[in-house]
Amino acid sequence: MSERPTFSPMWSRVRAMKPRLRSHTQITRQHYRGRRWHVVHDPASNQFYRLTPMAYEFVCLLDGKRTVEETWHLCLETHGDSAPTQVETVELIGQLYNANLLKADDTPETDQLLRRGRERVKKKAIGQAMGIMYFRIRLFNPDSIFTAVEPIVRPLLNRWGFIAWCVLLFSALLALASEAGALFDSTRFQGAIAPANWPWLMVVFIISKIIHESGHGLVCKRFGGQVPELGIMMLVMFPAPFVDASSTWAFASKWQRMAVGAAGMIFELAAASIAGFVWLATLDTGGVVNQFAYSAMLTASISTILFNANPLMRFDGYYILSDLLEAPNLMQRAQNLIKYQFQRHMYRVKNAKPPTIQPGEKPWLIAYGWAAMVYRVFLFFSITLFVMGQMFGLGLVLAIWTAAVWFVMPLGKWTHWLATSPQLADKRPRAVLTSVAAVALGGILVGAIPLPDHRRASAVIESEQFTGVFAGADGFVVDVLAGPGEFVTEGQPIAVAENPELLAQLEQTSGQFRELEARFKSAMAQGVPIADLMTERRAVLLDHLRFLEERVAGLTMRAPHDGYVADDPRKLAGEYIKHGQPVCTVVASDDIRVVASMDQRQADWLQTMSFQDDFSAEVRRYTQPGEAFGVIEFVRRDAGDRALPHPALADVGGGQVQTDRQQGRSPQATRPRFLVEMEANFDTATTSMPPMPGERVAVRFSLPPRPLLGQWVDRLRQLVQGRIDI
Repeated sequence: MSERPTFSPMWSRVRAMKPRLRSHTQITRQHYRGRRWHVVHDPASNQFYRLTPMAYEFVCLLDGKRTVEETWHLCLETHGDSAPTQVETVELIGQLYNANLLKADDTPETDQLLRRGRERVKKKAIGQAMGIMYFRIRLFNPDSIFTAVEPIVRPLLNRWGFIAWCVLLFSALLALASEAGALFDSTRFQGAIAPANWPWLMVVFIISKIIHESGHGLVCKRFGGQVPELGIMMLVMFPAPFVDASSTWAFASKWQRMAVGAAGMIFELAAASIAGFVWLATLDTGGVVNQFAYSAMLTASISTILFNANPLMRFDGYYILSDLLEAPNLMQRAQNLIKYQFQRHMYRVKNAKPPTIQPGEKPWLIAYGWAAMVYRVFLFFSITLFVMGQMFGLGLVLAIWTAAVWFVMPLGKWTHWLATSPQLADKRPRAVLTSVAAVALGGILVGAIPLPDHRRASAVIESEQFTGVFAGADGFVVDVLAGPGEFVTEGQPIAVAENPELLAQLEQTSGQFRELEARFKSAMAQGVPIADLMTERRAVLLDHLRFLEERVAGLTMRAPHDGYVADDPRKLAGEYIKHGQPVCTVVASDDIRVVASMDQRQADWLQTMSFQDDFSAEVRRYTQPGEAFGVIEFVRRDAGDRALPHPALADVGGGQVQTDRQQGRSPQATRPRFLVEMEANFDTATTSMPPMPGERVAVRFSLPPRPLLGQWVDRLRQLVQGRIDI
């Protein structure tokens, strides 16, 4: 642990002051990790501040009659080395004074209140401007509304209500599981998120968030808290209601604080469960009610799980995790710990103050801090690209402003700290040199050292020879002898159909032909002249007999050549099929190829490279990702075309290529695609299952090594090109 400097150069400014706590402050005792803390609440600003027992005792000794120095000496006599130092005392008094919790007689009270009030408004305005992605607009005080409604719902706000909620949620999940096919149907989902349905989604989102925020407010009132503010939070320019339930922070029980944090998600998931039952009840009739229920179920469940439950954002999941770990100000302490690590180990600052002195907290605080920063960068790029794809001008302004707040301003604060921090007074040249060296090293690692450059694409296995198997006659399928993926030899039966009427016709025609043939032979033997009519009838019966025999033989559908069954003929079992109806496809496995399909941004690098000389590739099957197969030859490169080489690449077939459903039966990509045909070295001796035509595979292209900076710029340009249409 670093030494605590005892004396402060600022002590002369505060030593003679006689401050005291304001009479309107409220103090609550709490326990974190077995240690006692005191939470000071300012009702005027609805702000909360946490004090250690030592700081709380020091503040209580400030009665307006003792000076700060007298109070400090009194603490020294009582607690010795455990007493706060002059540096800590000055810091504590400054924080409480700026928070309007201390009253001092040095300046007029009115001037203090007005000046500090203006400072709070200024800080709030700056905070709103910096958080442009999620700034808040206050509307009114809803406390009286929640006070009136809370007694009505109080019978449900207990453990029995939680059990009833669990029963409702699991009942909805079980009921929806029986209709999983309709629930996860891609066509239904795409229709729900289509631009034409956005007005419905907006209405549903606002209603679900009103229910969500009502849960916070009602449970907060249930435990005696106040809800002084209701407003609108603009989440990336999208309105969402919010309530101020920060009075929860003064609750002594962490379980009550966690209950308030989870109440919004509990209420919203209950609404999603009810919407699920409505959707099931109207599934057969469809209509507006069914569509609204599906949108409500989708919005209320996905949004609350992905966003509100995410602990890396300052939403419900973050505060629940903070209370569960008993780590208030989790995000700030994690970031301060990372700063402390840099100051202590990189700049060798001896008097750096760690945000925690408990060894068990450091590993997960550091892990959380880095995870939150990485997620913040990911969120910045994801939201910016999405908004730019919808409204380019607004997205560009949002990107510039947020980049300045999240990246440029921290860089400026770091530079200012290097130039002016008293902690670096005796080692500033060394700190500046260390910083320059670190930046230079990072620049070399990112911008000068070539590293492997890989690009990926979805592909499908195709065969040069594939033949369809069709029904040779009308009939009921009574037996299926081969399933999908099975190897069949030429002439091997795949399916057998039955048609008693056809067999009866064959038997009747065969009897007629035998009778006529006997008469024909008898006439020939007796030398009786044969009439032309008998000869013609014999020829007609013979042709009809051969036709019926061909149809009967066609009831047994056989493989036209060696290969694998690419479709599932078992789905026809027991069904009535007609002559010429497709049964399956037999694909030869001797001559197969891999066809990769890429959009314009994915295939941009292809325009500057020649085949085989500049890059290589390897193929991995989704069924066996541990096996990699090399590519022997690149066959050709096609210009942009919307036709897909195989339906398996389309989103309706389980692939990743978005298709236009207005283009008939054959799937067509919404944007032109580039095809690369490759001959892969599939070693069937080393794999348990040979590659199947129609099977989706992943292709990784290995390009010439490039510095990471060039790769990142290239990928960013591709992302922007793929999402922005200008």
